[in-house]
Amino acid sequence: MSEKGCCDSLCECFFDYYTSKILVIRSKKVGTLNRFTQALVIAYVIGYVCVLKKGYQDTDTVLSSVTTKVKGIALTNTTELGERIWDVADYIIPPQEDGSFFVLTNMIITPNQTQSKCAENPTPASICTFHRDCKRGFTDARGDGVRTGRCVHYNDTVKTCEVLSWCPLEKIVEPPNPPLLADAENFTVLIKNNIRYPKFNFNKRNILPNINSSYLTQCVFSHKTDPDCPIFRLKDIVEEAEEDFQTMAVHGGVMGVQIRWDCDLDMPQSWCVPRYTFRRLDNKDPENNVAPGYNFRFAKYYKDRDGTETRTLIKGYGIRFDVLVFGQAGKFNIIPTLLNIGAGLALLGLVNVICDWIVLTLMTRKQHYKEQKYTYVDDFGLLSNEET
Repeated sequence: MSEKGCCDSLCECFFDYYTSKILVIRSKKVGTLNRFTQALVIAYVIGYVCVLKKGYQDTDTVLSSVTTKVKGIALTNTTELGERIWDVADYIIPPQEDGSFFVLTNMIITPNQTQSKCAENPTPASICTFHRDCKRGFTDARGDGVRTGRCVHYNDTVKTCEVLSWCPLEKIVEPPNPPLLADAENFTVLIKNNIRYPKFNFNKRNILPNINSSYLTQCVFSHKTDPDCPIFRLKDIVEEAEEDFQTMAVHGGVMGVQIRWDCDLDMPQSWCVPRYTFRRLDNKDPENNVAPGYNFRFAKYYKDRDGTETRTLIKGYGIRFDVLVFGQAGKFNIIPTLLNIGAGLALLGLVNVICDWIVLTLMTRKQHYKEQKYTYVDDFGLLSNEET
């Protein structure tokens, strides 16, 4: 019997048909709750979705290309090189990069190196006492050359393994402080940025139409006086990131130049302009300062009159500037507009569901409301053609 009763109940539920019934409840509490919830939904749809988030627009992300050109002159006077002028060809290494550029600010110079034999720099792996401590032909990945098998004097108190290498070897010392190219803070860089929103066939560049050649030759970017100028002083970039250029120039580092293009293409195109922000990208944690900054080695090669190859080794420290471009454009489109309107109407329908649940669950006369809300009608059949 129980199995048959269960099957009958399932069949009744399956073949039930529900139709809407309007029940008007004259209650200040329920009416106030209903209107307040509806007002919240309408404010959300209109204020947040449509106005703030521009839900009536279709969007596209930016495609970008960046080129840079640095200008500036620096003077150094060192024991190794004497008095020397440094121009763009000397301190921009390499000459062109994709979306970034490196400016040399400090260096350790080892001049007049030749292919010869000399004692390794003292390390726990290279210090020796006898020739047998130095295996001939051994190459230490962290060493300076190929060992000859001899243990020789590095100085009066220390003996190290002899190597075949570029001698004299680079000395293990801290970079100069203050930095050698301290004048680099006054260098300027022209950043040319072209952007495109392919979905809307929209193109623009950061050299705006109102900028002419005479203005470009004398302007320097400033948030207050020249926010549209694409020429930046390196010191200003670093200071905008709340860093000190001279301190950063000693060991080097990485700076980010962020260009943001957020464009509302329903407005005039002149309103679509870049916004510049700056920040330091490399780690500057005082408690974790192992291998700080940014450096690499490069060499300049020469040949003497007798054909001997000589080089000047430079361990260069400097600041790499990465130009990062972000952006999103929006334009009116009927499809997202209808989708968001439909979502808003669905939310308004949900308000009725919430109010019904409150009335039928929490109100003191919930049983009476339930009786008025639901009416059960037995099967009355379909009208035949004759009855119609």
